[in-house]
Amino acid sequence: MARDISRIEAADFAPLPLHPSSDIDEIRRLWSQPLRLFRLANALRRRCHGDEVSFVINRNINFTNRCVSSCRFCAFHCSDGGYFLSHEQILERVADAEEKGATEVCLQGGLAPGMALEDYCEILEAIHGGYPRMHLHAYSPMEVMHMSRNSGLAVEEVLRHLKASGLGSMPGTAAEILVDSVRQRICPEKLKTLEWLKVVSTAHRLGIPTTSTMLYGHIESFEERLQHLQLLRELQSETDGITEFVLLPFMPGNNPLGPMARQPDLLEHLKMHALSRVILFPSITNIQASWTKLGREAAAATLHWGVNDLGGTLMEENISRSAGSKEAQYLSAQELTDLIEGQGRRAVQRTTLYERI
Repeated sequence: MARDISRIEAADFAPLPLHPSSDIDEIRRLWSQPLRLFRLANALRRRCHGDEVSFVINRNINFTNRCVSSCRFCAFHCSDGGYFLSHEQILERVADAEEKGATEVCLQGGLAPGMALEDYCEILEAIHGGYPRMHLHAYSPMEVMHMSRNSGLAVEEVLRHLKASGLGSMPGTAAEILVDSVRQRICPEKLKTLEWLKVVSTAHRLGIPTTSTMLYGHIESFEERLQHLQLLRELQSETDGITEFVLLPFMPGNNPLGPMARQPDLLEHLKMHALSRVILFPSITNIQASWTKLGREAAAATLHWGVNDLGGTLMEENISRSAGSKEAQYLSAQELTDLIEGQGRRAVQRTTLYERI
């Protein structure tokens, strides 16, 4: 018999099943009862983290917007022209990040034509050589697949080379929705669901932790969101390499998918963060809200709906901004602290891998 999810108490540590279909019915019932969902997500958050909310001082570096792909949700890529940062320009940004107290730089870019494994490794080596204490959080599973194809090397060999060049962890982006029928409509040239899972699980096996993400609020169904969460939970149970889950609300500006997308309201955003806490518990215990995409006020509100992390200071953010984000590119550590404490929570600075600073 399926459990009545709406009556689960904080002391109930059993992970939430998504099958058989009767359990999906229970999840739907919980979704339709926001107050119960709110209470359960908060109880589980409190069990894992008390009243602490974490953040990392980091700098985001989008080193190129040149891209051979044409994802329908993307307003960042440029197929003709665009920019490509030199090593000197990248190192200037890293130096600025270190001066501001950053412990991490996050490197992601478009799928630049002809860019091979050696090029990606050279960027890591340049930073690691000059700033050996800086954690390098770099390259999405799609970028790994891109360099694998361009260099004629297996994914595992590519990841070994990246790790040897200084890679510390990987962003679990390019996941979008891990359902191939959706991917065919929004990013047909991107790696398939099983390919994404292969890259990420191989990284975990080699000792490279990753984050995990979901791009939601476009054409996907509620059931497809649940399928995505189920895959992440199964992956984590097998590899234990995921550090956090980040919900990425779709931004409709300046991209072909925008006119087709339905835009969730604030309550749906809050409920989605809460439901993610419930479904992923206890496999993935760090649930992060994206202040760049939600806006700082909505991100702060998620702290009452199961969220325990607000990501990083970023210092530079081009992807959300190109799709219409009105948020600043940078929130200082003090601003993040004030945002967290304004919600009655205790701010904690962390490393990329969730160690306290």
